[in-house]
Amino acid sequence: MPVNLSIKNAPDLIVDRLRRRATLNHRSLQGELMAIIEAAALTEPPSEVLARVRQLGPGTPREAAALLRADRDGR
Repeated sequence: MPVNLSIKNAPDLIVDRLRRRATLNHRSLQGELMAIIEAAALTEPPSEVLARVRQLGPGTPREAAALLRADRDGR
C-alpha cells in the first residue's frame, strides 16, 4: 500500500535546485523526488557488492574484474 512522505523545512536553495532538476528531466517536483528515492532505494550499496565478490573468492584481480563485468552486464 502506498505511503505519503513529507519533508519539512526544506531549505529554499535545495528546493530550487530540485525544481530545476525536475524541469530538466521533464518531471514534476514530485516525480523528480520519486525518481531520486527509487534510484537510492534500488541501488545496491557498494559494501554489499564487495561482500558478494568476496563470497565468490576470485583468485586474481583479473578474475575479480571478470566477475564484476559479468554482474554489471547482467543488469
